[in-house]
Amino acid sequence: MPGFLRSLFGQVVLALAAGVVLGIVWPEFAVALKPLGDGFIKLIKMAIAPLVFGVVVHGIVGAGDLRKVGRVGLKALIYFEVVTTIALVLGIVLAYLFAPGHGMNVDTASLDAKALSPYTDRVGQVTGTVDFLMKLIPTTVVDAFAKGDILQVLLIAILFGSGLALLGEPGRPLAESIERITNVLFKVIGFIVRLAPLGVLGAVAFTVGKYGVGSLKQLGLLVGLFYAGVAFFVFVVLGAIMRAAGFSILKLLAYLREELTVVAGTASSDSVLPQVMRKLERLGIKDSTVGLVIPTGYSFNLDAFSLYLTLATVFIAQATNTPLSFGHLLLILGIALLTSKGAHGIPGSAIVVLAATLSAVPDIPVIGLVLVLSVDWFVGIARALGNLIGNCVATVVIAAWEGDIDRAQAHRVLDGEVALDTEAALTVPAAEARPAR
Repeated sequence: MPGFLRSLFGQVVLALAAGVVLGIVWPEFAVALKPLGDGFIKLIKMAIAPLVFGVVVHGIVGAGDLRKVGRVGLKALIYFEVVTTIALVLGIVLAYLFAPGHGMNVDTASLDAKALSPYTDRVGQVTGTVDFLMKLIPTTVVDAFAKGDILQVLLIAILFGSGLALLGEPGRPLAESIERITNVLFKVIGFIVRLAPLGVLGAVAFTVGKYGVGSLKQLGLLVGLFYAGVAFFVFVVLGAIMRAAGFSILKLLAYLREELTVVAGTASSDSVLPQVMRKLERLGIKDSTVGLVIPTGYSFNLDAFSLYLTLATVFIAQATNTPLSFGHLLLILGIALLTSKGAHGIPGSAIVVLAATLSAVPDIPVIGLVLVLSVDWFVGIARALGNLIGNCVATVVIAAWEGDIDRAQAHRVLDGEVALDTEAALTVPAAEARPAR
């Protein structure tokens, strides 16, 4: 037990349990702990943009062959589209098999439209393919880093890394400097990660204190069905994909248990992005592949988010007694394929994207979104966990597909033959972290 409590995983589990107890016994104090969770996530986010830039640039320069970088990026996008489509279809299937909204008979006139205004005002940010593509281009280089827009930073990093790679030997000193700065950022993240138990304590205590453990009752079937759907997607769909690549999903989850626990407590996958990237490198995956797939996946490969998008859309239609034809379902599926991309990082992204999706299907009343507002945080836990696991699986699979993973090293790590904790993974020198090429 003392060893368990000394580990980050043990401390996070203890903090999570303490947060639940505080929320039940002392709700007023628990609500006041919200800044602990918010502060922890902000500390992590402040380092993500420069860290992604450094990892991607170093990976591209280290890869040497720009055609290979382009090939990995193309394979990643194809994989993302296929798996995201499976998740979207699964959401529709679950909604029709279990019909969580049937029998609610909600009168839309009785719903409070004011609760939606903070979300519907931002719908324009995520609708339209052209608008989305234009949003990828930052106004200035500084603006992308100031806003922390990962996709914009990724675009800058790809362009900068490609230019630096083409520069050849004269650009090597700059590439080495960027690598050193990135290593410093990983060390900084290592310090911040030790605060994860406080962040989890604050986030969980606030949620239980404000909403209460009974807040799931009203929409319990929807929440329970979504959690079951994510579990099915992870263990069956992603498990089959991992087996095809020659690895075990259960061993990968055990390897990432600390990061997954932090995500469960904070309902944010941003809180572990740096740790996950470094641990995947320690798994034996080339840093160039990790640097391309993970940041891109955070916006393009939102598996659990996609599942929720179609499940919640059909749920609202069922709750408001809105009949849906097969044509409606195809329309929902097509729109969701677009609106689910790039939603990461938008405040209240699930509600915003749901509003954008429903706006394009006029038969379903947008006001029905009020029904899912009260449980969005609880649903967000499974969304964040599913999205993170999906992106880690994508990185492993694409690396195996491309031959960018040291399989012997990966099996040693996943089998527990190589001792590793989160702090060690974040402070190891980059040269040691990089697998043999």
